[in-house]
Amino acid sequence: MAQHKSAKKRIRQTIVKTARNRYYRTRLKNIVKAVHEAVEANDATAAAEAFKLANKNIHSFVSKGFLKKETASRKVSRLNKLINTIEAA
Repeated sequence: MAQHKSAKKRIRQTIVKTARNRYYRTRLKNIVKAVHEAVEANDATAAAEAFKLANKNIHSFVSKGFLKKETASRKVSRLNKLINTIEAA
């Protein structure tokens, strides 16, 4: 157990940051999963709506510092590529 005041503060901060990161990580997985499920169902309108929501949320995660800009761009690009496969078929 921590004895110093600063070490106790770091423990409190770590707990808060861990909870925040867990929330964003779970949210990101669910957003991406919704797009994948819409594509698997061959539902172009649902996929487009899910992608629109995913694009907005992923870029908001960048502004909050959860994702890096390049990572967000890569994820959005891959989702967009996936959406385009359903429209081509």
